[in-house]
Amino acid sequence: MMASGNPFKSILKTLEKPEGGEFGKYYSLPALNDPRIEKLPYSIRILLESAIRNCDEFQVKSKDVEKIIDWENTSPKLVEIPFKPARVLLQDFTGVPAVVDLACMRDAMNRLGGDSNKINPLVPVDLVIDHSVQVDVARSENAVNANMELEFQRNKERFAFLKWGSNAFHNMLVVPPGSGIVHQVNLEYLGRVVFNTNGLLYPDSVVGTDSHTTMIDGLGVAGWGVGGIEAEAAMLGQPMSMVLPGVVGFKLLGKLRDGVTATDLVLTVTQMLRKHGVVGKFVEFYGEGMSELSLADRATIANMSPEYGATMGFFPVDHVTLQYLKLTGRSDETVSMIESYLRANKMFVDYSEPQGERVYSSYLELNLEDVEPCVSGPKRPHDRVPLKEMKADWHSCLDSKVGFKGFAIPKESQSKVVEFEFHGTRAQLRQGDVVIAAITSCTNTSNPSVMLGAALVAKKACELGLEVKPWIKTSLAPGSGVVTKYLQKSGLQNYLNQLGFHIVGYGCTTCIGNSGDLDESVASAIAENDIVAAAVLSGNRNFEGRVHPLTRANYLASPPLVVAYALAGTVDIDFGTEPIGVGKDGKNIFFRDIWPSNEEVAEVVQSSVLPDMFKATYEAITKGNPMWNQLSVPSGKLYSWDPKSTYIHEPPYFKEMSMSPPGPFGVKAAYCLLNFGDSITTDHISPAGSIHKDSPAARYLMEHGVDRRDFNSYGSRRGNDEVMARGTFANIRIVNKLLNGEVGPKTVHIPTGEKLSVFDAAMRYKSEGQDTIILAGAEYGSGSSRDWAAKGPKLLGVKAVIAKSFERIHRSNLVGMGIIPLCFKSGEDAETLGLTGHERYSIDLPSSISEIRPGQDVKVETDGGKSFLCTLRFDTEVELAYFDHGGILQYAIRNLIDAKH
Repeated sequence: MMASGNPFKSILKTLEKPEGGEFGKYYSLPALNDPRIEKLPYSIRILLESAIRNCDEFQVKSKDVEKIIDWENTSPKLVEIPFKPARVLLQDFTGVPAVVDLACMRDAMNRLGGDSNKINPLVPVDLVIDHSVQVDVARSENAVNANMELEFQRNKERFAFLKWGSNAFHNMLVVPPGSGIVHQVNLEYLGRVVFNTNGLLYPDSVVGTDSHTTMIDGLGVAGWGVGGIEAEAAMLGQPMSMVLPGVVGFKLLGKLRDGVTATDLVLTVTQMLRKHGVVGKFVEFYGEGMSELSLADRATIANMSPEYGATMGFFPVDHVTLQYLKLTGRSDETVSMIESYLRANKMFVDYSEPQGERVYSSYLELNLEDVEPCVSGPKRPHDRVPLKEMKADWHSCLDSKVGFKGFAIPKESQSKVVEFEFHGTRAQLRQGDVVIAAITSCTNTSNPSVMLGAALVAKKACELGLEVKPWIKTSLAPGSGVVTKYLQKSGLQNYLNQLGFHIVGYGCTTCIGNSGDLDESVASAIAENDIVAAAVLSGNRNFEGRVHPLTRANYLASPPLVVAYALAGTVDIDFGTEPIGVGKDGKNIFFRDIWPSNEEVAEVVQSSVLPDMFKATYEAITKGNPMWNQLSVPSGKLYSWDPKSTYIHEPPYFKEMSMSPPGPFGVKAAYCLLNFGDSITTDHISPAGSIHKDSPAARYLMEHGVDRRDFNSYGSRRGNDEVMARGTFANIRIVNKLLNGEVGPKTVHIPTGEKLSVFDAAMRYKSEGQDTIILAGAEYGSGSSRDWAAKGPKLLGVKAVIAKSFERIHRSNLVGMGIIPLCFKSGEDAETLGLTGHERYSIDLPSSISEIRPGQDVKVETDGGKSFLCTLRFDTEVELAYFDHGGILQYAIRNLIDAKH
């Protein structure tokens, strides 16, 4: 951040305080006197300021600054720019492997004769332990404490390791477990909006290891998800190489109608943007409708960016942002500094003034009055269903062939009624019956209007005498402790409790498969009778197999709708015409009888959500909690690896590393390990949920003396490469074309024709010295950013992935691990080329990195004589350098040791 070597030091200005004195210095965009800047989207101005401030003519060059200023002309050409974010955000599942890698890098640095103390985050790192709550004690008042004890009992080793990291590495803040979910803590507490570092002012920007880092875009902070691998490089001061994105301008008009929630708006926006096509782009919201959107509503829309495919959904800072900063306890002095800086640097939107015309790559418009109540499902976030069409849509899903909108249930089985006994009571189960109803933490639970709206639904339902069936697993996992405070202040938490929506904890729950087991009687009734049971959750992910193995239909809905569906007990209902249940006086109760008006919701929000709640919640965070404070950890700067640990294990990435880069490699006569169709998610590649009892990972844990009840989840064991390699492609719903229609985590060992687990087949290929590749369809690697979805295949020996298209973060993670990403040419795929996956594949790449260009054509040949061209998806020169070094971390170590590089 030193100005001395910066070619733009002439535009370094002083920002005066309104009352006299100065806030500090800043790089002034208006001082460039370039008319093109006035037209730039606000999101692009943040990239521009970062490039100017970090310009050293080495990592960031003047020509990069010019590319960004000329965005209108350069962005259609997909030019590459470097970006240095102001900070990095980790959550514990990805934080553990990041700290493991930092610890390993220190060891490697030591071994290669460098100064291991140089391995420290060079930018601030915020690590939030938003422990995944296993909801095993739902429907009880002591759920929070019981889940917390369970978490510490299961994850003590992982937590202790992170506590060691917070002491061993400078520039790393660790937020202890039980404080809230990472995105929410970021929004309410960690988000700076504007940094003041040693008297230099600049916009906050953040990359995080969870794809929903984008929630912070609702606060006017540019942030998006990256893989753990990219985040680690950013921590070590490497610029992120990115393609200068197009920006979709999304104009909002009008205001939401009565009874329509922020979630309905989000699901509508998600569907519109998916249809428009925004992968790899920024979306920037503007228009007079913005003043009608609370910060929480904006954050909810921003949170869903991965579901509509954008890098971020950005809301520039305006008066609504400043009000929220005050509400959440930021000081008046801080808010004044933020407003002064952003106004001075033309990054503040004042809707009371005439709006200058900004240029966007394409335009969309939505009148908020047109939004109607809806849900999304049963298997994807962008398959929106208007509430009034839900019953018809459900029946069409039962009829349709198996797919994103189909279950292929024979007509005679669609109306069957399964009798079972639940704790001595006779009970029944039908197709579409709800067995999980979860107000889950990720997307909506920061939003007081939908949270208090859900509580008002519960109040009305309780007063009318409605109940939730006892076998429906209900839970409430707020994004932060503030929610508990305002639910209690409003007096409405009691009604949620009465219906079984007790607070179970403040972290990832049902969304990531952590709803705990269903009651055995319910599980048997579903499994033995081929019932398509439903889960309704207020999260953002509903991919098949993710929420729970026994819920084949999973719907995303607003928190108030989650309560309504729990009361109805089924998704097979038309809320407009059919009663939800029978009240205490024997009368039918309808949806309209329990739904609150917007005025009712606004009134309770106004009286219940107060600044002191945020202050008190976050003061408590900095003090930690007794369980965290009692963890004892070693004090050394180098970590003492415990070879017996099944949680923290030293991975082999740097074992053979020398100072010379290994150089690029081609692929010779490789076997196809797996052959996939479209939409293979990172959940398919590296599941985060429970470890199946018959899996290679379970076998490994049992061999190491771990009892089945202590397996925990793959997510919690991300610090152990042995478990994670065995968990790669271990999703129970994965469809591998080599298995001819069979579903599950197996593959065919081509030379022998044997059917093996993916891990066992991969190990056999490795032991025989055979390379492997993966064939895939469109959107390979969609879903959460998951570093193990790239690290796992690397450890299995996969050399290349040939797909129709890649999800942005996953492609970059494959590059970071030194795996070659290739795309079929437009209009081609494995099927059109007649590939079965039983062939052997050779990929012809030069042995010198200087002969390879980003995006060049590469010839792939099979042993059957077929050959076809693919596009090499190393998109930038920097990515080629990573490939040359064998991966991004190896590149960073060699850079730190050899400053001449």
